[in-house]
Amino acid sequence: MAEKFDAIIIGTGQAGPSMAQRMTREGMKVAIIERKLFGGTCVNVGCIPTKALVASARAAHMARRGADFGVVIDGAITVDMQQVKARKDAIVRQSNEGVTNWLKTMDNLTVHEGHGRLESANTVSVNGTVLEAERIILNVGGRALVPEMPGIHDIPYFTNSNMMDVDFLPEHLIVIGGSYIGLEFAQMYRRFGSRVTVVQRGSRLVPREDEDVSDSIREIMESSGVEIQLNAECTAFEKRGDRIAVTSNCPDGANDIVGSHVLLAVGREPNTDDLGLDKAGVQTDKRGFITVDDQLATNVPGIWAIGDANGRGAFTHTSYNDYEILAANMFDNDPRRVSDRITAYGLFIDPPLGRVGMTENEVRKSGRKALIGKMMMSRVGRAKERSETQGFMKVLIDAETKKILGGSILGIGGDEIIHSLLDIMYADTPYTVIQRAMHIHPTVTELIPTMLGDLQPLE
Repeated sequence: MAEKFDAIIIGTGQAGPSMAQRMTREGMKVAIIERKLFGGTCVNVGCIPTKALVASARAAHMARRGADFGVVIDGAITVDMQQVKARKDAIVRQSNEGVTNWLKTMDNLTVHEGHGRLESANTVSVNGTVLEAERIILNVGGRALVPEMPGIHDIPYFTNSNMMDVDFLPEHLIVIGGSYIGLEFAQMYRRFGSRVTVVQRGSRLVPREDEDVSDSIREIMESSGVEIQLNAECTAFEKRGDRIAVTSNCPDGANDIVGSHVLLAVGREPNTDDLGLDKAGVQTDKRGFITVDDQLATNVPGIWAIGDANGRGAFTHTSYNDYEILAANMFDNDPRRVSDRITAYGLFIDPPLGRVGMTENEVRKSGRKALIGKMMMSRVGRAKERSETQGFMKVLIDAETKKILGGSILGIGGDEIIHSLLDIMYADTPYTVIQRAMHIHPTVTELIPTMLGDLQPLE
């Protein structure tokens, strides 16, 4: 006999606990299922632990730069990787325990620890028990992609998940993948003291970005001491004693890189292959992401998919926004939609990249008349004061409506400052609003009006 609930949530990543709280506050009897780590990727092996490691790496970097600021540090600067990991673990533990305790003490919520699988359009099995509900929310997240590459199963390798267990300094870390995750780890471990090589398929790093952004990111990485190997159209692996050889050009093997450890950072895939989607008739796309409409409903009435597994965003903030959209539609008579949100994300190298809206390439392809503004961070007083002048700011404007189409801020504080553009975009007001605003001096943001006062036609 199935145990009946008003709703079942599979997965406790970013969107799940908040959805459970909203449903229980609405008087619903809810079950939530977690097969492994409460809090999902972000809390345990994603944003929180990696940014804790980034902070430790920056501390080491700034200590080595002390003399640049007139600060003399006697003796060698060393990094205790066990202490670095212990600090990271303590931060993760606090977050994980916070989510766990929140869920396990929530009124009207039953927590099941195990692998939940759909048995039909309204039933889920977990640990031999069958749960039944008219509303099922799939919040199963994703994991690191491990593609079939020659020799990959013959070597040990790290992903972003098991890299969190490392409490030693790799002598030479080879990072496969020159995009967001890979670059964060690359700079981080170079600052810890490892030799680091990034192997990237294609002709440039972070190919989603404009060429000038990619080029500047490469300059930042190389100035950090990270080695870059581009155009790795075929990557193969081979064990050589206690070392690992990575061939980035399979036909002739001309670009062998021999290192001590390998980190795979080549993308993510959804946790949908063992979810029983076929039994419920839930459709997926060719990559396994659950197909949803603009309000996160699947093709099966009563089943929704939120978070990374729906392919509509790959970030913690998009997952949380999924919760907000679903809750607004379900309880508030507020027809919010996924298409209402503006693309926004960051690359948390140092200095960081903040990105919103369209890229320059996308604006050009759209064919619309546009204006562009650009300012090098070397012109920004705050950046000079901090001796961190790498990068630039760039904004794209619709020439007819005067609305901001997109922007990139690669430089000191870029991950925070980008929100000044994003908020204007959500307000659906012309760029002149921020151009005429009086900002505090000395800051980086105060130069955005200056940049907006010197717009040029996008040729």
